[in-house]
Parts: sequence; structure tokens; C-alpha cells
Amino acid sequence: MSISIQPVDTTFVQRIWPMVEGYLQSALDKGEGPADYNIHHVQMFLTSGQWLLVVAVDEDNVVHGAMTVSFINYPMSRVAFITATGGKGVVNSASLEQLKSIVQARGATKIQAFGRESMVKLLAKSGFEPRTTLVEVTI
Repeated sequence: MSISIQPVDTTFVQRIWPMVEGYLQSALDKGEGPADYNIHHVQMFLTSGQWLLVVAVDEDNVVHGAMTVSFINYPMSRVAFITATGGKGVVNSASLEQLKSIVQARGATKIQAFGRESMVKLLAKSGFEPRTTLVEVTI
């Protein structure tokens, strides 16, 4: 089975939402996204065009996974920041190469993501390098 990564235009997010919500909720449940938002916020960011929805589909256009991406502009770079990832076929060398092309077409010069230790190890196989450790305190 061959999986391809495809962006979803904002106008089609509502149509595909039932197919991706479970994958994204699973990612949030595993803590891959900060506790600063929930699945309803993810849906709002996607439908408003603030975030990009990317899906992993097979030859029959069956969805096997989903990823959400926000974009952050810095003076020296435009970062495609992966906010949630769930399902199968979304994180491997081939799919990440496709993701690079998708976000480069939207001006990105880097891809960043938070991740559990196991995800960091998996992404390291595709050229990602740990940069820093996030710490926080609720006040």
C-alpha cells in the first residue's frame, strides 16, 4: 500500500473532518500537542485557515492519518510547526519529504515539532535534530 501526503484546502476541512478527527484526538490524548488547546480548537484553527490540515491517503483516497501545521514567521525563517500528528503513514522518510514540499510551497524554511522521546527518535531517522527542551510552569 502506497501512502501519499496531501494538503487539504480550507474550504474542504468540514467535509474531511469526520475522517481525521479521531487521528487528531488521539494525538492530543497522547500529549503530542500542548495542553493549551483541545480538538475543538484544532477544528477552529483549521476551518479559519490559521492552520493547515495534511492527510495521509492511499491509492483509493482512504485517509490513514492526519497532521496539522501552523506557520510562525521569524526575522530569519518561516517555520512550519507541526501541532498534531495521528494515524499511520504520516511520519516516515517518504511522507516527510512530501511534507517538506507542501510547506516549502507555503514559504516555510524549517519544520519544527514538539514530541515525545519515541517521536524524537523516529524523526531523527529523517534528519530532524533536537534543538532545545521546553519547560513551563502554570501561574
